[in-house]
Amino acid sequence: MSYPLTEQDKTTVLQLNDNERFNHFVNRVCEQDEIWILTDEHGCMMLTTDDDEDCIPVWPHADYARDWAKGDWQNCTPEAISLNVWLKRWVPGMTDDELLVAVFPTPDETGVVVDPHELKDALDRKKSQGRRN
Repeated sequence: MSYPLTEQDKTTVLQLNDNERFNHFVNRVCEQDEIWILTDEHGCMMLTTDDDEDCIPVWPHADYARDWAKGDWQNCTPEAISLNVWLKRWVPGMTDDELLVAVFPTPDETGVVVDPHELKDALDRKKSQGRRN
């Protein structure tokens, strides 16, 4: 279940730099136990970076993903993936397919691109901090 997200909240978060948005993403995903992707009739939306690397963009809330779904992506819809499924199925699958993760890209296409295991490690660290508190 997604958290409430106001337009003011979105504006504030989208003004964060890429690394701050990455941290916000990790915090929210760990709180909500879900990651949002965009899909269409062909499956999961993928991007190619300026360095010609294929990646899957992910967001902490459906509204951020929905805001991305403009122009070429207007037929895409947000889809939630449970954190457990992401860690157990998607991370190994993306690694096998040599895909990267575009973490919380903004509508102007900025974001942090990481290896799936790098994101997994950040999520695992955040989850383990939560258990200690």
